Amino acid sequence: MVEGGVACCTWSKALTRAKLSGFHFHDLRHTGNTFASQSGATLRELMNRTGHSTTRAALIYQHTAMEWDRAIADALGKPAEEALKKQDPSGTGT
Repeated sequence: MVEGGVACCTWSKALTRAKLSGFHFHDLRHTGNTFASQSGATLRELMNRTGHSTTRAALIYQHTAMEWDRAIADALGKPAEEALKKQDPSGTGT
């Protein structure tokens, strides 16, 4: 276990040197897996990375962000826009 071991001591020293407080070693795992999720990792891939055997635990890392939601919405709209342009080459909608 990391807590109380050499890594914990190294972590504490690094926080002190960087003049940071309130961060826990486990925050690195959470941040890394959240980034993996936002980069497109599937639920199964997150489960493999974290060692979780249930989807419930792995879902913790699938935070949503306003920017990510906007990117998804934009991506979903593109096929519809293309289909409409093919039906109406002028793009006027009539």
